[in-house]
Amino acid sequence: MGKAGAVLLAGGMGTRLGSDGPKGVYDIGLTRPVYIFERLIENMMDVVRQTGAYFHLFIMTSDKNDQVTRAFLKEKSYFGYPEEYVHFFLQKMAPASDYDGHVYMEEKYQISTSPNGNGGWFTSMQEAGLIDFAHERGIEWMNIFAVDNVLQRIADPVFVGATLDKGVSVGAKVVRKNAPREGVGVMCLEDGRPSIVEYYELTDEMVEAKDAKGDPAYNFGVILNYLFNIHSLETLFKGKMPCHVVEKKIPHIGENGQHINPESPNGYKYEELVLDMIHQLDTCLPFEVEREREFAPIKNQTGVDSVESARALCLKNGIEL
Repeated sequence: MGKAGAVLLAGGMGTRLGSDGPKGVYDIGLTRPVYIFERLIENMMDVVRQTGAYFHLFIMTSDKNDQVTRAFLKEKSYFGYPEEYVHFFLQKMAPASDYDGHVYMEEKYQISTSPNGNGGWFTSMQEAGLIDFAHERGIEWMNIFAVDNVLQRIADPVFVGATLDKGVSVGAKVVRKNAPREGVGVMCLEDGRPSIVEYYELTDEMVEAKDAKGDPAYNFGVILNYLFNIHSLETLFKGKMPCHVVEKKIPHIGENGQHINPESPNGYKYEELVLDMIHQLDTCLPFEVEREREFAPIKNQTGVDSVESARALCLKNGIEL
C-alpha cells in the first residue's frame, strides 16, 4: 500500500453550484452538513480500514482557492485523516486572452490567469518538490482524481492490483456510457496507442460505430480517476505537453477599470490535459467500474450530473446525508 499515493485535483471553484468558495467545501447534506471534501476523505478511509494503512494525499489547489481550502480542511481536522499524510501544492497558472490573442487584465497591474488544466498536476508537483518527496517515501504510483465525484473509490486496492498485474504505465477507471452522446471522454486506441476522445469530438459515424459483438464501439467513458506510474511520467515529461485552446468566460477589467463578469464566452484559456499524458504513454488498462457505485459527479445545481443526482446516488449506496 505504501507504493501508491493519491492526487486530488481541487483547483476549481463552485461557481456553477452558486457558490463563491472552492468546490470541495460545498455542502451536499440534507439533514446535516456533508461537504464534498468530507465525502472524498470518507471514501479514502474505506481503503485505510481495508488495508490497515494510510496513504499520502496530495491536494492541488489554485491561487483562487488555496488559502480557503487549507483553512477549511484544517478547521475540520481533515475529517479524521492524519495531517502528516496531507500535502498541498499550487497548480501553475496560464494567461487568458481575447479572441485576438491580447491578454486580459484582472486588475490594473495583474494579468488575468486561469489554472493550466488537469494535465498540469505533474509539473506542478515537480516544482513543489513533491515528486522528490514521493521518491523518498517509496511511492511509485499516483491515483489522480477529480474533486467533483463524491462516490469514487480512491487508491482502490483492486484497481491498483489490476494495473500492476497488467504491467502497464497507467490505469483508467471507465464506466459504460448511459447515452451515445453522454458528456464524457471515451477510451479507445489511436494509431495503436491508448487515447481518449472528448465527447464533443465524437462524429456521428463514431457514435454509431459497432464492435464485433454489435455493441457501441465508443462505449466506455472515463471518470477522471487514473493511476499513473511516476517513473513513466518522468520519462514522458522530458518532452512537452500539447496546449489546448479552450473558449471560456473570462472575468476582467474594462478600459475604465470596471470589473466585468461576462455572461457568455469572450476569449480563450490555455490548458494541458490528462488525456494527452495517456496518449503519450505506451500502455493503459481501461478498468470498468459500476457507475451507480462509483460515478456521481457534481457539475450543476439540478438535472444531469448535479447536486440532486449525486444526492440520490449517495442515498442509494447507503450514505447518510
